[in-house]
Amino acid sequence: MLSLLLFLPIAGAIACLVLPRSQEGKARVVATVFTLANLAIALALFASFDQGDNALQFAERRTWIDAADAGFNVQYFIGVDGLSATLVLLTGLLFLVAALISWNITLRPREYFAWLLALETAVMGVFAAQDLILFFLFWELELVPMFFLISIWGTGRKEYSAMKFVLYTLFGSALMLVGFLVLGFSQGTFDMVELAEADITSAAMSLNAVFFLILAAFAIKLPVFPLHTWLPDAHTDAPTAVSVILAGVLLKMGGYGLIRILVGILPDQFETFDVYLAALAAFSVLYGAVLTVRQTDLKRLIAYSSVSHMGYVLLGVAALGDVALTGAALQMFTHGTITALLFVMVGLVYDRTHTRQISDLSGLAHIMPIAATVFVIAGLASLGLPTMSGFVAELLIFLGSFDHFEIQTGLAVFGILLSAGYILWTVQRVFFGPRPQRWEHLTDTTNWWEQVAMAGLVAMIIGVGVYPATIVDVLESGIIRTLGFDQ
Repeated sequence: MLSLLLFLPIAGAIACLVLPRSQEGKARVVATVFTLANLAIALALFASFDQGDNALQFAERRTWIDAADAGFNVQYFIGVDGLSATLVLLTGLLFLVAALISWNITLRPREYFAWLLALETAVMGVFAAQDLILFFLFWELELVPMFFLISIWGTGRKEYSAMKFVLYTLFGSALMLVGFLVLGFSQGTFDMVELAEADITSAAMSLNAVFFLILAAFAIKLPVFPLHTWLPDAHTDAPTAVSVILAGVLLKMGGYGLIRILVGILPDQFETFDVYLAALAAFSVLYGAVLTVRQTDLKRLIAYSSVSHMGYVLLGVAALGDVALTGAALQMFTHGTITALLFVMVGLVYDRTHTRQISDLSGLAHIMPIAATVFVIAGLASLGLPTMSGFVAELLIFLGSFDHFEIQTGLAVFGILLSAGYILWTVQRVFFGPRPQRWEHLTDTTNWWEQVAMAGLVAMIIGVGVYPATIVDVLESGIIRTLGFDQ
């Protein structure tokens, strides 16, 4: 089942590319069908996941590179626990949303949807890989489709933003690969399960150095100050669907790596530097929020808000407790759905008005009531309103981290006030107030693909907010498994 989940999107990409040019518009149908099928598999996997079993499930293992004489081997080893199963579900959902909101793509649609589907395979592979080299391979594969999706179908300084994204990620990946090689050769295996259970004492360099080499890649992807500067540019110039994937899924690869690899394999090093990571997390929360308040472009505003909200993830991980780690993992899931919905709505507004400047927009709620309602729901979820999924995640992080880092947690809580300020200010400026004559011709959302995407995300946000146990119980089993490596 898991291999099918990984490689079905590649089959869809090939199906898009072989379409005759006269029928290339059907690529959107092909992409929608394949992403829907992959979501169905992800839902089946999540539903059949045994929450009472903390072991790796749906595992598949094959020897890929047998170099026993050289002291190592590389495996095609995939499997999921509660953490990765939840992120696989998130990935399946958001790629279907991305395919739906891309139905109006007219520039080279075959290539566009092929790259989008290839990207899904790469991201799924990151969350399923249980071998460090396989993890690194999928981590790097994600760069190729993202580069082309931004540089060809983006706007503004799209080539610059795509190259900046690639260079930042490659820099972190190079450091991460060195760390992986040190860990793998020290034990003669790149198996993440074996490494997590091993007593790594014979590494070729200090484990503290290895920790920071790997941390650099995850901090860039999360992103954490001061390694965040690629994010606003990439978001601003990427097409809407790519912004949805970038914020909703790709940033979560950084948080996932922190938990799965650094907490799982190097817990002692993580504990050594946890207070510094917590301080960095609190600073990222406040810094990102302050910069968000200053933004005049809707996309850049949401991009900087992601820097702030990902700081909560780092804070929860730094606490190293089951409650805080579960909250951090839930924050990754809920931020994925909330920010994806915000970008969908910004894309919808831009498609109608052809501007993202907040100063140019006013009174849209009178003309686009459905869009305004959905944007308000996403905004309230982002600022952590009770009954919305964002509230549950942030509450768990604060409850789990306060005993460990009182000052840092207090500063992070203050970030919620700033987020309320910029969200409510944005909603008031864009959707309420006077109704300019220039927007009288606008239409509300009438396309079924937009409505389906919005409805699915709203249902997930409210559903998790009202009954979080559906997600939390599965996540907790994965967190217990990760912490068990340190017991």
